[in-house]
Amino acid sequence: MSYFDWHLTRREWLRLSAAGVLGASMSGWLENLAAAAAASPERKRACILLWMNGGPSQMDTFDLKPGHANGGPFKEIATTVPGMRFSEHLPRLATKAKHLAILRSMSTKEGDHGLATYYLRTGYRAQGPVQYPPIGATLSKELGDERAALPNYVSIAPATFLSPAAFTPGFLGPEYAPLIVGNQGYGFGQPQNDFDNALKVEDLQAPNEVKPEQVNSRLTLLREMQREFVAQHPGVPALSHQSAYERAVRLMRTAASKAFDLKDEPPKLRDRYGRNLFGQGCLLARRLVERGVPFVEVTLSSVPGAQVAWDTHQQNFEQVKKLCEVLDPAWATLLEDLEQRGLLETTLVVWMGEFGRTPRINPQAGRDHFPNAWSTVLCGGGIKGGTVYGKTSPDGMSVTENPVNVPDFLATVAKAVGVDPTKQNMSNVGRPIRIADAGSKPIREVLL
Repeated sequence: MSYFDWHLTRREWLRLSAAGVLGASMSGWLENLAAAAAASPERKRACILLWMNGGPSQMDTFDLKPGHANGGPFKEIATTVPGMRFSEHLPRLATKAKHLAILRSMSTKEGDHGLATYYLRTGYRAQGPVQYPPIGATLSKELGDERAALPNYVSIAPATFLSPAAFTPGFLGPEYAPLIVGNQGYGFGQPQNDFDNALKVEDLQAPNEVKPEQVNSRLTLLREMQREFVAQHPGVPALSHQSAYERAVRLMRTAASKAFDLKDEPPKLRDRYGRNLFGQGCLLARRLVERGVPFVEVTLSSVPGAQVAWDTHQQNFEQVKKLCEVLDPAWATLLEDLEQRGLLETTLVVWMGEFGRTPRINPQAGRDHFPNAWSTVLCGGGIKGGTVYGKTSPDGMSVTENPVNVPDFLATVAKAVGVDPTKQNMSNVGRPIRIADAGSKPIREVLL
């Protein structure tokens, strides 16, 4: 019998919960159900966003200009796709080029960190009273399962201070908020070495001295108190607290929280990802997607030797090299791991930051904010790999072929995971808002 023969109605799910079938999940029934879902040919698509905090330099990663004064010291290397070349500091990723679609013609016109972060993550500019949801909340709403023990949207090690609103569920409501693990807060100058503890969900286990029946009684009492409070104080803060509580209880009552225990993974595999917050975050992303989580994002922010993440106004080349030493093994291993587990065809991997960096090198050997002509990468599920789309001028200052704006880019992301980008959701101001802004068109050349 397949997973989908076992698919339960909401009423049946609640009845089983009340009967205690889902209480401790000691039989492993729920976990076996999740494993069957991952292997099913009817499995829904998923998305992993690799978010590059601070804005990565396209000139030193995927759109080098060798021989030009703007090019800098990095060399191009060949990849496994003839004619596709990128930085020498991404050698392992170069062997996975058949999975990559490089978009070299992003042109987004927003050079402020906070505003650009909001724009790239939501598809809309931050203006007026509308609280736009990020693409993670939107896609998890379309692809997720409200009955799942694991949350449908997980954000790993985000640096939220640049644009806090870009890491909320927006007008979709608290049930679509991300579960945040390993929060870096400011993100700059704060590399985390204790990644095993950073990537765990806190407070899911009751103290040893508290018996299971006591836990159940306390949870029941708290649930009743919360219902009364929400009834008397309706509003987003109370509903957000209730939603977070209910999500935590679902995790507590199953073995689903084991997804966050990376010690289950072979040490050699963990080494290949990289023993750092981003590398282990990518491994966690694979574990979550494997268990049915539809949207996971992993942020690469500060690393030793690059304390300001990708915001490389000074000493750009030294810092980009250090960041690539973390990015390259993690990203390449993620693609390998997904492919070996039969998940790559249904999992879209997106690489982007909020903008690119200036082609001209400043007096501090750095590159400044540059939204006019930069690069993003799509790979995996729904994407025509081995593709380069768009072109920039020989000096890197402008787009010369196939400019890509933010709505078109996010419409492409939605289309790749099987979501209609023209679908509308009701906003907090009472008018419907499209997933991708009106007039946007998916980039057909990079889609299967």
